[in-house]
Amino acid sequence: MKYTVSIEIALPRERVVQLLADPAHMSKWLRGLVLHEPLSGVHGQVGTKSRVVMEMGKQKIECTETITRREPTDLRGIPEGHVVHFDRKIVGEGMWSAVRDRLTEAGPETTLWASENEYRFSGLLMRLVGLLMPGAFRKQSLQHMEDFKAFAEQGKDVREAKD
Repeated sequence: MKYTVSIEIALPRERVVQLLADPAHMSKWLRGLVLHEPLSGVHGQVGTKSRVVMEMGKQKIECTETITRREPTDLRGIPEGHVVHFDRKIVGEGMWSAVRDRLTEAGPETTLWASENEYRFSGLLMRLVGLLMPGAFRKQSLQHMEDFKAFAEQGKDVREAKD
């Protein structure tokens, strides 16, 4: 299953990149995040493997995230018009996913965040989930982006949100 979601954020690209790259902010916008800890490497750097635990409803999901691309590697002073790439592979029980995030300048004070997502499933249960609920994955990806936008633009913290 493949899909792309995108959102415009009313902040300059360099500021958006700084906020996305800072692990101290992840729990403020990544709904359901319980743990994100590097197992090897440095957070956000190519080749870094991290243990990620997410809580969805009453279920906890554990997976391993590997950073596969980060361009440019130095996020300070990104040249105008340059596309910022953050790619990662996520592997969990019965699931493999690749996420390719692109951040471009939509204007002097606006950033376009486009996220290409690909999922592959193994095992009967996960294959059924992928077949019966493809919209749920797209909806969750967009929810994470909307939560980040609210955090970046307005300082909203998902941990304080009332659902």
